[in-house]
Amino acid sequence: MRKKERYEQTIAWFQENMPVAETELYYSNPFELLIAVILSAQCTDKRVNIITPPLFRDFPTPEALAATTAEVVFEYIRSVSYPNNKAKHLVGMARMLVDEFGSEVPSTLEELTKLPGVGRKTANVIQSVVFNKAAMAVDTHVFRVSHRIGLVSKTDTTPLSVEKQLVKHIPESLLPIAHHWLILHGRYVCQARTPKCDKCGLQTTCKHFVELHKVSKTK
Repeated sequence: MRKKERYEQTIAWFQENMPVAETELYYSNPFELLIAVILSAQCTDKRVNIITPPLFRDFPTPEALAATTAEVVFEYIRSVSYPNNKAKHLVGMARMLVDEFGSEVPSTLEELTKLPGVGRKTANVIQSVVFNKAAMAVDTHVFRVSHRIGLVSKTDTTPLSVEKQLVKHIPESLLPIAHHWLILHGRYVCQARTPKCDKCGLQTTCKHFVELHKVSKTK
């Protein structure tokens, strides 16, 4: 199957079977989402959603978060991965929002990645979810699923190279939702250790499944 056809079939399946796909992080404004995405690095959305309500309640604005210390924030987020670093990042991020961006979450990749704790993946999530820009955030789920289905090549060994391939082949208007398609599929179906291939609707499209099926037939 040619790559173009694989993309077309994959997109068509998701459009039919997952017409609504969005982040599972809880938030009510761009500032809260930025906090949640920073906290979600190497941590589950479920865990982040448990700890953010009191954090959002007590630090509802960049000014409030900027006025506290990393030691105080640590007590709110101690159950996430790397809480010390993330506490420092959150306070530093809030202070930069106040000092350089008028307490508003910026919309460009260049500006977002200036913020402490914000790398390219986090910036792309904010661009996509908040500003509906044609950005593709590549986390572990997107990276894994893209390779298994065959949307990217084995030579695409970095998140950036995977991002470039996905942006190249997925229509610009669909990039924001496609990011969530791949994440949710990886989270609930195409899991890392035990992919649920028997329940997957992409069997005939998925390069990984087809190759496994061929091997099983030869045994």
